[in-house]
Order: sequence, then C-alpha cells, then structure tokens
Amino acid sequence: MKQKLINDVVSDMLPYLNNAQMERLQIVMQHVLFEYEITDKGNKETSTEQDFVELFLSAKRIEGCSEKSLKYYRATIDAMIVGIGKEVKHITTDDIRVYLTDYQAKKQSSRVTIDNIRRILSSFFSWLEDEDYILKSPVRRIHKVKTASNIKETYSDEALELMRDNCDEIRDLAIIDMLASTGMRIGEMVLLNREDIDFNERECIVFGKGDKERIVYFDARTKIHLQEYLNGREDDNVALFVSLKAPFNRVTIGGIEARLRKFGKKLGLQKVHPHKFRRTLATMAIDKGMPIEQLQQLLGHKRIDTTLQYAMVKQSNVKIAHRKYIG
Repeated sequence: MKQKLINDVVSDMLPYLNNAQMERLQIVMQHVLFEYEITDKGNKETSTEQDFVELFLSAKRIEGCSEKSLKYYRATIDAMIVGIGKEVKHITTDDIRVYLTDYQAKKQSSRVTIDNIRRILSSFFSWLEDEDYILKSPVRRIHKVKTASNIKETYSDEALELMRDNCDEIRDLAIIDMLASTGMRIGEMVLLNREDIDFNERECIVFGKGDKERIVYFDARTKIHLQEYLNGREDDNVALFVSLKAPFNRVTIGGIEARLRKFGKKLGLQKVHPHKFRRTLATMAIDKGMPIEQLQQLLGHKRIDTTLQYAMVKQSNVKIAHRKYIG
C-alpha cells in the first residue's frame, strides 16, 4: 500500500518535476513513510481504467484510425486490464510479460498475434506516459517478438487465366480483373461507385486505411470487362459492383470472399481469396523492376517495411540477378 501511495503521488507530480527531482521525491517518501502503516479507505481514483481507455481511443480516432481498428484496440486493452487485475497506473513490466506468456499458452496464439497485442499495449501505455498519466510505460522494455518469415503464396499466371476463362458472370470477371490489375484492398473495392471510375485515364480514387485517399490504376482488359458489365446492368444503384439478383445491393466483403472460395473449390485452386491478388501484384511488380517506393505509393502503405512484406521476390530472379551482378 505504501508503494501504491508513492506511485500515485509521483504520477500526480510528473508535470512539475524533472527526472532527478522525481527520483529524489520517491526516496524521500520511502524514508518518511517507513515507520507508518498505510490503509486504503476505498477512495476511487480520479480517472478510472475505462476513462484512460476512452481517452486513448479518442486520441487514436483523431489521428485517423478506423472504427474497426479502434474496436480491436479496445478489446485488446480491456482483456489485458481484466487479465492482470490491477489499476492501469500500477501495472508493471513483469505483469505485462506474464500476461503475454499466459495468453499465448492458453490461446495457442502465434508469435504474430502476441506481437500485435504487445504493439497495441505499447501504444496505449506510451500515450499514457506522454500525457503524464504514468511515470514510464511498462511495455518500454518488452521488445518486438521475433516471428518466422513465411513466404506467402501468390497466384500463378496459369491460375489467373484459369479463373478468367471459367467466369460465368461478367461481374465476376470484372471483379477478378479489378483486384488483379489494381492491387487494391477488397474493402476499398466494395466502396467504389460508378462515378469513381475514370475510363479515359484508366484510374480511380480509393479511400484506404484511415480514410487516406489515393489513385489506383487498371489495365485495358479490366476497362473492357468493366464497361461491358456496367453497360449490361439495369439497376440504378450507384455502387460499382452489386449483387447478381434483385434488389441489387452493393456487394460486401464477405460476399466476395465466399464467391471466390466457391469458385476456387470448383476449379481445384488452393486458397483463393481477395488479398492474394494484392500480394500477387506486388510480387509481380518487384520482379519486373518496379521501384519499391512507387509500389509503396500504389498499395497505399504508410511504411515501406509493409510493402516489402508483400513483395516476395522469386528465387529464380535472385539466381539471374546473382549471375548478372556478381558472377
């Protein structure tokens, strides 16, 4: 209880003292309170745990985080608070380490999942530190979790042509072409409207993560199939892609994913899903010599490290490059 009192006083004095003064204050309080018994009368903190979470989420919302990300942040932080069972101000580095270890053991979670949790908690506690609610983030000394670098699959040229040749609906053909030639996210595509498409320039504006606007481009084949699909529609929905049957509602992410899975199963193709088109485009662009900075812009990545994760260079090209540049 004494240490709790000291921590509370130190936290409240953060805006007024420098680091040396804070350390001295802690020493003095420990010395003065050594012979005293401290009891808790049950007084509530000025800010509750949920107050801290709400303030943090409000700050992230202002920064442009999507509601989907905010929901994930809230669930992750709330689970941590409940799992540790302490007030936020009194959570230590050891508490976080034990929580992450227990979480991984109970949930059988991958290292990627654990590092995502660590990253969110680091953001939360760093914000509390920056706002002077706590003295120091307990996650500061918990380093990034090392994860295996798995080369994720892409579509072969044969697989893409097989899908195109077996489309019974012009809409599905236009969707496959759109995903394959632009590299846009499925969430970006389902939000597109007819008026967003510039057929003359073969481009369209999409809104990516954090409502960031960017231009993506499509090829001549996509233009032809997309125009054929739109010209054959009889509905008045403004959406670029709609359901095949009345009332012709805008397509959903889940609807496209289910359609592609069914399509892949029919053709005997493994792991057919929208995001694989994006990864395929990134890999193909790198293999053909597209500068990584331009690919980063095309895919709408904030950090170039993310782009590099998508672009898995083929081993055959590494061999050719070695012979060209080294020997």
